[in-house]
Amino acid sequence: MRVATQSPLQNTFDVSANPTQAQLARRDLLDRIADFIERHDLNITGANLAAVTTALSGANAKLAEAFAAREISGEPIDQRWLDTVVRLDPETGARMTELEKLMDKLEYSLMRFAQTAKSAHDETSEHRGAIDAQIQEMAKGSNDNSSAGEMDRVIELSRAMLERISQVEDAMERSQAETDHLRESLAKARTEADVDHLTRLPNRRAFERRLSSAAQSAQQSGQPLCVAFCDVDHFKSINDTHGHDAGDRVLVAIASTLNSNASDTCFVARHGGEEFVVLFYGLDKDEAWRKLDGIRRAQAMKQMVNRDTGKPFGKVTFSGGIAEVTGVDETREALARADEALYRAKAEGRNRIVAV
Repeated sequence: MRVATQSPLQNTFDVSANPTQAQLARRDLLDRIADFIERHDLNITGANLAAVTTALSGANAKLAEAFAAREISGEPIDQRWLDTVVRLDPETGARMTELEKLMDKLEYSLMRFAQTAKSAHDETSEHRGAIDAQIQEMAKGSNDNSSAGEMDRVIELSRAMLERISQVEDAMERSQAETDHLRESLAKARTEADVDHLTRLPNRRAFERRLSSAAQSAQQSGQPLCVAFCDVDHFKSINDTHGHDAGDRVLVAIASTLNSNASDTCFVARHGGEEFVVLFYGLDKDEAWRKLDGIRRAQAMKQMVNRDTGKPFGKVTFSGGIAEVTGVDETREALARADEALYRAKAEGRNRIVAV
């Protein structure tokens, strides 16, 4: 009697046809993530996927509550809102701080290794020079026949040791060169990690670090510090009408307008999506408002054209919200107030700056 058997392919098919509870849960989570992103027309980026996944999976309870409350209220879950929620999430700040600490430790370890390697190399060179000189002296004095054989043996061993020391020196030089290269690569990676690759402005990571140091300096000096969020008006419409490449060029143009006013007292960064952030050192809310409103008016006067199609974009404007940072421990509250001011500027008709 013949016994029916299954091929490995059939076995694989049977397993997938009868998935485990864990597999079903993963599929359900993936479906919900895809549905959420499509339903709210969010960009498929690493940051968005991470935020949506941690919220929908329940890994971040506070983020999940924020998503649920937003959906229940019927208010839009758009890119700017998502960026704001993630920005104000304490866990995000904690992860960034921990990453900074790890990179600092790695850089310090590399520096210490390079110093140790150089010190060892210098000491080895000194010893090699001393041994070499001693061998030369021994060679001169080895004419006595009774001790010539022993002296030749000592000289031979010493020369072998010198050769070994020379090899160690070469290896240490290579190791030190590799360490120096690694340190340079780490420094370059840290610099690149702080730069937005589209606009070449500092990114949110760089801004978070700058905000912290600026708040400390402002508190120590007693000087005012203001933060502003700027958001391109009707950006989704620009993307839908002219395409994402044209939208990217608009972002670069806005970044250029903002960056033209960057200085020691004005720090500009891209915060994500179509949103930019500005720090005003030594300016109170009214002074910061006048400064940013002047930049807004300069941008509103420009007429932009899609260079691929020749079609005009028309006026491309931005709205902004400003708040004053009143203390080192109050930075997140200041960001929230600036974000609320930006919402007001949008609600009041866009192409305007609101200070709170």
